[in-house]
Amino acid sequence: MRPFDEEGFRVALQKKIDTKTKPLGALGKLEKLAFQIGMVQKSLTPELRSPKLFIFVADHGIAREGVSAYPAEVTHQMALNFLSGGAAINVFCKQHNIALNIVDAGVNADLTYVNGFIDKKVAFGTQNFLHTNAMTIEQCQQAFVFGQSLIDSDKAPSIFCFGEMGIGNTSSASIIMSLLCDEPIENCVGRGTGLSNQQHKHKLAVLSKAIKKHQINRKDPMEVLTTFGGFEIAMMSSAMLAAAKGGRLIVVDGFIATAAFLIAHGLKPEIIDHAIFSHVSDEHGHQKMLDFLGADPLLKLDLRLGEGTGCALAYPLIESAVIFLNDMASYESAGVSKESND
Repeated sequence: MRPFDEEGFRVALQKKIDTKTKPLGALGKLEKLAFQIGMVQKSLTPELRSPKLFIFVADHGIAREGVSAYPAEVTHQMALNFLSGGAAINVFCKQHNIALNIVDAGVNADLTYVNGFIDKKVAFGTQNFLHTNAMTIEQCQQAFVFGQSLIDSDKAPSIFCFGEMGIGNTSSASIIMSLLCDEPIENCVGRGTGLSNQQHKHKLAVLSKAIKKHQINRKDPMEVLTTFGGFEIAMMSSAMLAAAKGGRLIVVDGFIATAAFLIAHGLKPEIIDHAIFSHVSDEHGHQKMLDFLGADPLLKLDLRLGEGTGCALAYPLIESAVIFLNDMASYESAGVSKESND
């Protein structure tokens, strides 16, 4: 079997994009997206097969410190809402024919009686990282095993979308961002689900205190994750890594999903080649996180919902990138004269 000629393929793919019946670069980000998808799939005629979106749901011990505008029980209540079809992500996934899967990564409630959940519960929520590590090394490893198994068990999708739900998880994501992006925590802490000025000040104080408590290697993604992360963040990071390893595309949602991607990126920097960043959210710090990764998101809609909503809304644009590459006429096939270089 002849080895894959990456440079030759790169030239051929760019030529196919450039010789469509349009001025060079006229489709903007869609051209870059088509090129990325073609490179990931090593195909001049890439395809989007069986798109699947995972929502990883888990509770956080830090929520007991009043860092969220909502009580912790909203986590499992929203999980049930996902299953009943009542959330924003349900209607958007239905609109765009994306298979939606709800994963119990660590909800602080017994959900085994409810049909429809994918049960990958590591524990009934993390510990309070203001006082101790959020999870043990063994729990983090278990979350990684579960995340990988979700991807490896389904060979059909060529593209996976990732979202989350968990009261308190913007606190975890803020610290992950602060440590891995080397940003002051003040630049990373937003209002989450709608904190007042006083609540925001309290959240910042709690997270600052938590960072000072733990003397860890702040550049070690796994140490940061076990100390401050959530089970949904850990499982999502693992699933992203598994998807990239399997040659699949990854669509990243907002602030928390990007924090999970930061963990994955810290472990395997080449994962960036597989990642499509759906949007820049309205959560404070998300743009800086994207800048750190050199990411160029597709949308800016001022979303701050999570759930993978940005992924579902961006999916038609991803489809458009593939469709123009595959179906749009070339100058030669259409008999159209090219622009003059004179």
